This record gives sequence, structure tokens and C-alpha cells, in this order.
Amino acid sequence: MELSVFELEVMQLFWSNPESTAPEIHQIITSKRTVSYSTVKTIIDRLEKKGALNRSRQEGRTIFYKPSVERNQLRKPMIKDFINRVFLGKSKPLVAHILQEESLSLEDISYLESLLKKRKKELK
Repeated sequence: MELSVFELEVMQLFWSNPESTAPEIHQIITSKRTVSYSTVKTIIDRLEKKGALNRSRQEGRTIFYKPSVERNQLRKPMIKDFINRVFLGKSKPLVAHILQEESLSLEDISYLESLLKKRKKELK
């Protein structure tokens, strides 16, 4: 499933606020930037057509939606595509970039070290 940047932004809001309405999502988005309600509703309709959102219930004319896919279901193929497009399919430059260019806390580094240790054991 391919999502636009705005579709992904809307999905992030549904993952953080499961079972939300279009007006609720619109209100959250407009706290950050100007966008019309009809634009947000169109994106929600597209996400429903793509199978990323489902209608969970209805109260009067108000429709509640909830995510029908989990973050990881979308994250994995999107990251793989990103690595292919930006790093020519090589993950080592991505990891190097993260370690050299991003602000990592000691907690972040410890977490990455534990992942590397685990991965090393799996390869032996």
C-alpha cells in the first residue's frame, strides 16, 4: 500500500487517536497548519478505499474510523523503498547517517547496541 505524505500524516493521527472522526482529525491538523475540512475528509475517504482505515461505528451522521493496518505493516515497505531510492538499496549508509548526523541520547545508543548484539547472535 502506497501512501502520500499527507495520507501518512493522517494515519499517524489515527494510530495515536484510534476511533476518531474526520472533524477530530481535522481539528488536530489545523492546530499545526491551515487545511480545509474537505481536504482532510478526502484523504480519510482515500485511506478507507485503500483499506488503511475502516468505519468502526456511526452516531447519527458522525462516522468513526479506526486504523485497519498497523504502523509496521506500512513502515517496513516504506523504509525498504526509502533505502532503495536514497541509498541504492544499501542499509549501511543509512545506519552510518543516523549514527553520524542524528542527535542520539545514551539511551538511544544503548538500544541500538542491544539490537546489534542480538542481530550478531542471529547471524552466528
